[in-house]
Amino acid sequence: MITTDTIVALSTPPGAGAIGVIRLSGDDAIRIANSVFSGKNLLEQDSHTLHFGLIKDGPVVIDEVVVSLFVAPKSYTKENVVEISCHGSNYIIQQIISLLIRKGATAAKPGEFTLRAFLNGSLDLSQAEAVADLISSDSAAAHSVAMNQLRGGFSTELNVLRDQLIHFASMIELELDFAEEDVEFANREQLHELINKISLVLNKLIRSFELGNVIKSGINTVIAGRPNAGKSTLLNALLNEDRAIVSEIAGTTRDTIEEVLNINGINFRLIDTAGIREATDTIEAIGVEKTMQKISQSAVLVYLFDIANLSATEIREDILSLHKPGIAFVAVANKIDLAGDVLPELNLPDGVQVISISAKENQQIEELKQLLYDTAVGDQLSDSHTMVTNIRHVEALQRTQDALSSVQNGLDNPVTSDFLAMDIKLALYQLGTVTGQVTTDDLLENIFSKFCIGK
Repeated sequence: MITTDTIVALSTPPGAGAIGVIRLSGDDAIRIANSVFSGKNLLEQDSHTLHFGLIKDGPVVIDEVVVSLFVAPKSYTKENVVEISCHGSNYIIQQIISLLIRKGATAAKPGEFTLRAFLNGSLDLSQAEAVADLISSDSAAAHSVAMNQLRGGFSTELNVLRDQLIHFASMIELELDFAEEDVEFANREQLHELINKISLVLNKLIRSFELGNVIKSGINTVIAGRPNAGKSTLLNALLNEDRAIVSEIAGTTRDTIEEVLNINGINFRLIDTAGIREATDTIEAIGVEKTMQKISQSAVLVYLFDIANLSATEIREDILSLHKPGIAFVAVANKIDLAGDVLPELNLPDGVQVISISAKENQQIEELKQLLYDTAVGDQLSDSHTMVTNIRHVEALQRTQDALSSVQNGLDNPVTSDFLAMDIKLALYQLGTVTGQVTTDDLLENIFSKFCIGK
């Protein structure tokens, strides 16, 4: 997959702007840039330096630019890299890119700069994928998780486990080499303990995906309840703006309204739904059906009820009918300005959080926001907590678990070393697919670096 072509592409978003940055990467990047640059001789300049000059097509000046030089291997791709900062006119950008292509560069494919960084050893595969997550992060938490992965937090945790497993794999390989002498180099009890230890870590990482995924894409939070419970008023209060139409007429909200609320760096995708009741017409029936669909797709369900006009029995019946496994549930008693902040005895299922508010009078709204955060995230976020956000990584970790289970079965019901070796190699391969590492060379290096097999 490694090519010697010098690639070129626009690195800033397309469209008119103050500046545009055009990036070249490859052996000839500096030579090609130098052939169109009027200023200092770029071939004679140091790495990590900036140079002002003109980009010229023969005698025609295209633009005044600043050129940044990154001499291999001290660059993102570990190749010669040149970045040309020009004025952000679409015409200027296209003229410069076309000129560079005529001088020998090739138009880069999507993601090719990061692909080269991976292939040249600047990043492992999970770090390369984190680049895309970092670019698309739209909250403090998503940014933090992506930065942790980009800095190798996820890779480091996996590599520690992988190195330990490689050691045992190399011991098993040695046993195969000395099969006729019937010796065991790999301590089965220690291997058993290691498999248990790795399984615990993998389980933690796999479980983290649920939170990691919602941090990356936002937490679906549905506001549901009977008509006139104050759902639209609550949405407006949470957003601190008049986003939804509010009236005394039951069934005003016929379709879902979606907005994003950031709480402590986490994006909550708030969905205001039609009131749940027997529909009075076809359009309202469609709205109620959509409400039930949104509830089934939610991560957090906010059930809002009118404490001034509903009995404890009605509230409990609603909660029991809406409460589903796997969906965090927050019951919100509204209109305490009319009925007082006194909750009836509800005897609710375990895990249902309850809070009293007045959406109209903006009472307890900040407390509700904190409760939503605590319910969805709690104390699971920390700088040291490694989190999985990529479905490909989760699937690879699950396949690793399956392979380790086979190793465990082979230890519990003793099998020959060759079968153990096959299962361990499969586990190593699956772990390697996360970071893009290959296992065979690691095994050989481990064997020959630690043992003197002199005959």
